[in-house]
Order: sequence, then C-alpha cells, then structure tokens
Amino acid sequence: MAASVKDVAAHAGVSVGTVSNVLNRPTKVNAETAQKVLAAIDELGFVRNDAARQLRAGRSRSIGLVVLDVANPFFTDLARGAEARASEHNLSVLLGNTDENAQREAEYLDLFEEQRVHGLLISPLGEVGPELERLRQRGTPVVLVDRSGVDRGYSSVAMDDVAGGTLAVTHLMSLGRRKIAYVGGPASIRQVADRLEGARLAVETAPGTSLEVFEAESLSVLEGRAIGELLRARPVGERPDAIFAANDLLALGVLQALVMMGEVRIPQDIALIGYDDIAFAESAVVPLSSIRQPSELIGLTAVDLLMREAADGEQAHEHIVFQPELVIRESTAG
Repeated sequence: MAASVKDVAAHAGVSVGTVSNVLNRPTKVNAETAQKVLAAIDELGFVRNDAARQLRAGRSRSIGLVVLDVANPFFTDLARGAEARASEHNLSVLLGNTDENAQREAEYLDLFEEQRVHGLLISPLGEVGPELERLRQRGTPVVLVDRSGVDRGYSSVAMDDVAGGTLAVTHLMSLGRRKIAYVGGPASIRQVADRLEGARLAVETAPGTSLEVFEAESLSVLEGRAIGELLRARPVGERPDAIFAANDLLALGVLQALVMMGEVRIPQDIALIGYDDIAFAESAVVPLSSIRQPSELIGLTAVDLLMREAADGEQAHEHIVFQPELVIRESTAG
C-alpha cells in the first residue's frame, strides 16, 4: 500500500500539518525538521496525491495543449515552445493529439476539463464548438493556437495563412508558372482553407493562370505521395507546371512520387513549394522551398496569452498574427 501523509508524519515524528508545509510552504519549516520529513519521504517512497491537491486548489499546475497531428514537426516545435514558457511559470504541459479526428478532440476536451487544467491551448479541427465555451464559462482560460479567434471572442495566436497562400503562389507565378495545382486537405481545417483562399487571390491577379485543387484526406506524406502518383501518371501536357502544398509533409510526399522514376524534374518540369518550413524541408532530396512559420514562437506566445487571461479573466482578448516568410530553395530556384 502506498505511504500516506499520515505515515510520513508518524515516521518523522511531526504533525501532518508540518508535512504539508514541507511539501507546499517549505519556508515555514526550519531546516532540521524539513530534513527529517524529506528523509521520511525518501524512506517510505511517498508520492504526493496531486489530484487531491488540485481538487483543493480548484485548478491544476498543468496546461492542456491539443494539436491536430503530433507527427507533424510544426506541432512538435510549437509544443516545445509552449513547454519552455510554461516551465517558467512552474507549469507542465499535457499534450493531446487529435490526429485530425473530431471525436478524439472532444475526448481530450472532456479529459482536460476533468483534470481541471490551468488553461487550454488548442488548434481546433473545425469550427469552435460549445465544448470550448463550456470550459471558459467554468473559469478555464482558452487560447486558440495556429488559428485566428477574432470572430469567436477567444484570444489567439496564429499566422496570416491567407497571406501565406498568396505569397507561395505569387512566387510560383514569378517563375513564369501558369498551371498551378494546390494540394491540401481536409477542407474542414481552417488553415488549409485559408491557404487555398490566399492561392486563389494570387491567381485572380494573373489572367491566364489556372488553379487546380487536389483535396487530401490528411496532411501527411502518404497522402502527398498518392496525389503525386496521380499527377505523374498524367500525360506530360496535362500536368501542372507548379504545385503549392498546404504543408511540408504533403510537399515531401509529392516530391517523392514525382522524382521516384526519374520522369519529372523538380523544378525544371514542375516547381514545388510547401508550408511550415520544417527541418526536413531543407534536407529533402531536392531541398524544398516553403512558407516559414515561427512555430516555437507561436507556442511561447500562446502561453503568454493564457497566463494573462488566467490572471485577469476580464481583460480584452488578444489576437496576435505573425506574417509569413518565403524561404526559397532548389525546388523552385533550380
């Protein structure tokens, strides 16, 4: 049976209150007594019941972070930034991966509500639903990550994905490319839709330029390869001369499919650009041009917003939007 606070107190010859002070308010206990209690904790293998402490405090020392796909290095870097900033506030980060699945998203929201997290950071799959509003009504601050919340009354930190889409396609058109394909999906993901909107805005400025849309089932390398195979199977005259992928994983999959048989040259036959500028983009067989997002900075900033909301729930919501940066490599510059 696990040792209790009472067991520690009896073993150290002190009161339960003294043990509690050592654990929670050590400055109130003299050094000799504290050492006796710590020795008893070590000898008995005592582990504090943090859940009970959270119930008494009304809120835990953890932040919930819900992301679309933890396999995507963009979200891994974002989580790293959030964790770094949270540790400065003596908070930990609990990571939930929805894998672009609405049911899993709802389950994580329920779990984090039960855990009474200090706050919630979330990159929602679709529209912001009543679950988030319920969390907020119960006193849990919520910040949207990689997603604008201006129209929903939530603080948010994101990148201007419409501008990013426009920047990517404008770059492709500057190379003289006029048959452009957009690879992205599912369309229910706001970031995907915004990047497509930006691509369409760019095409509208250039008469004679076309935009063909390929909707992927997920933002993965395998989906990119599947669409790349479809494009490679087309007659040469029916292929696009440029591709904008909604993220780098899709772009890397497309790249693999196109160059695998040596039939398509990147960028001579087809120029290719991705989005996010993950570490793998630079080390691809043809280094990948991309639209850079400051992923770690987004995570850091999201925690900053969350802490301000937790400190003053009545403050006006903040919306921080980073601007995209074009990174040109061989996949468009060869």
